[in-house]
Amino acid sequence: MLFARSFESEWKASRLTRLTEEGGVDFAAPINESRFVTAPHVIEISEDARLVNAAREGNRSAFGELYGKYARVVHGILLSRVPPEDVDDLVQDVFLHAMRNLRSLRDGAAFAGWLAAMARNRASDYHRRSRQHVELQDEIEDEKPPQPEPHAILAAIRSLPGAYSETLTLRLVEGLTGPEIAERTGLTPGSVRVNLHRGMAQLREKLGLKTGEKP
Repeated sequence: MLFARSFESEWKASRLTRLTEEGGVDFAAPINESRFVTAPHVIEISEDARLVNAAREGNRSAFGELYGKYARVVHGILLSRVPPEDVDDLVQDVFLHAMRNLRSLRDGAAFAGWLAAMARNRASDYHRRSRQHVELQDEIEDEKPPQPEPHAILAAIRSLPGAYSETLTLRLVEGLTGPEIAERTGLTPGSVRVNLHRGMAQLREKLGLKTGEKP
């Protein structure tokens, strides 16, 4: 009996030694002793990248999902820069341009920032092409009676510096939260907070509101 136990013990020790040498795993280590284990490298693909890749292959449903996710962002960016009556048409222009140029986007995960930049460029292009019309429109509006309060607020927002105007439009008009603005424009959460804080302070000043009053 003692011999059997001794043989079993020696066999287990031999087996553990062989497993250790062959597999590189220390099965004989105490259970509570820490061991560093290198996890296999897993390549993750973002939801935007998945949708972009599918849209590149002609999947219109995938591009529809991108449109649904980012339409308000594009609308807000344009609304902060161009006359409201032209915004809807320009939103469609931006998404059509994006769909046609998806293959030029190397990293599908960067779609949000790429699309936001495209919307800003489209607004700049709008003003370059219609400078004379905009100047005439401004003269006509100067002669109009005071606008209703919502229009006055939007006009005040649009008169702010670009970064503040865009972020406030996305927050107050499009109804996006701070984290949503950051995610869908490529801005950092810190930049969004700064833009909202400083932009709101300037907006209250333009509207003659005291601190704490909402526009």
